[in-house]
Amino acid sequence: MVNGFLKFYTAPFYLGLDERDPLFQLVDRQMVDILPGEHFHRIVGALGEKIVGLHKHNVDPDEPHVNKPFVRDMRIGVKRGASMAEIPEWMTAIDPEGKGGPEILAPVRRAVPKPGPGQLLIRVAAAGVNRPDVAQREGGYPPPPGAPSILGLELAGEVVALGEGTLPELLGQPMCALVAGGGYAEYAVADAGLCLPVPNTLSMVEAAAIPETLLTVWHNLFERAYVADGDRVLIHGGTSGIGTMAILLGRIFELETIVTAGSDDKCAAALKLGASHAINYRTQDFVAEVTRITGGAGVDAVLDMVGGSYLPRNLDCLADDGRHVSIAILGGAKAEIPIFKIMQKRLTLTGSTLRPRSVEFKELLTSEVAQMVWPHVEEGRLKPVIDSTFPLVQAADAHRRMDEDHIGKVVLTV
Repeated sequence: MVNGFLKFYTAPFYLGLDERDPLFQLVDRQMVDILPGEHFHRIVGALGEKIVGLHKHNVDPDEPHVNKPFVRDMRIGVKRGASMAEIPEWMTAIDPEGKGGPEILAPVRRAVPKPGPGQLLIRVAAAGVNRPDVAQREGGYPPPPGAPSILGLELAGEVVALGEGTLPELLGQPMCALVAGGGYAEYAVADAGLCLPVPNTLSMVEAAAIPETLLTVWHNLFERAYVADGDRVLIHGGTSGIGTMAILLGRIFELETIVTAGSDDKCAAALKLGASHAINYRTQDFVAEVTRITGGAGVDAVLDMVGGSYLPRNLDCLADDGRHVSIAILGGAKAEIPIFKIMQKRLTLTGSTLRPRSVEFKELLTSEVAQMVWPHVEEGRLKPVIDSTFPLVQAADAHRRMDEDHIGKVVLTV
């Protein structure tokens, strides 16, 4: 403690916004301050004001889907969207009542939701399909309390109605959003703080494929594993939605990415996206390959969605002081861990799930992504990989595609 400030060293990019902890870790492992409460809240308020600017845009009525950068001293043009009176009472949605295979994903009629305080009603143009949607359909991942039972964790569309306390300039704006549920529908409610403006570098399909995967990868790889430029990272499922996003971010932030995939074609696709190395786990031992690639040094971090028997093998791949982050358990929920190896190599094991986290946490995470990543999206340097699209009413086929040999994101169009 020096002059009322606690000194510590940072990992790059990490704002440390876990449940509003007053921890700011920025760039290049520089030493910064943990601020006393009143100073922290002052800085968070200032950060919030800066982020609000990303949601305000001058809008040319002749180009309704072109976002132009907001300049604080300029007069804001407002495009008028539909009023609540013009919005239908009913909509088509995918809201299965039971659990089962893709065949239960039949379109149904549901009431159009109304935005509450701090929320936006979005006319959905497209919605991303993710593994948690599959798990929910199968009965293994129920929505958190208060979330819609309608499937869908990310979407893109036009803001058509505003809840109390939201910026009037948002009406009529194209936005993509992270939601706790409700994306597989013609209309959905999103918290304004979890929305990002869709720039003209993205289609609505591309925008819908970003929020869940981008926020998941950013939080787990850059915050929980606190990777820095030059770090080596092992990414399992390299051609999944998560894997392809991790490769793209690794290319932008100068990581050496080693990915695993289930075929030579998938490995080739990963290398084309920018992966440094690709391992066919069906024909190669990924532990031996990581050892060979790194000259025995190991990787700085592992992003793992497999779990099960992969976990102890992942620890063999880690360098001293390495970090292991679990984000899914497709290969099993239990693993036998060699405790002495963790002690010997000073390893860190962590993991997370994003959906049940508080809105406040997700808002702060979205703000960090808006600062650190969204400029790359706006300039066209980051685009999600789209495998295929399906109409909303063919959600069953979209889920079947998730079980096939796909590369990148599957997206529903409305």
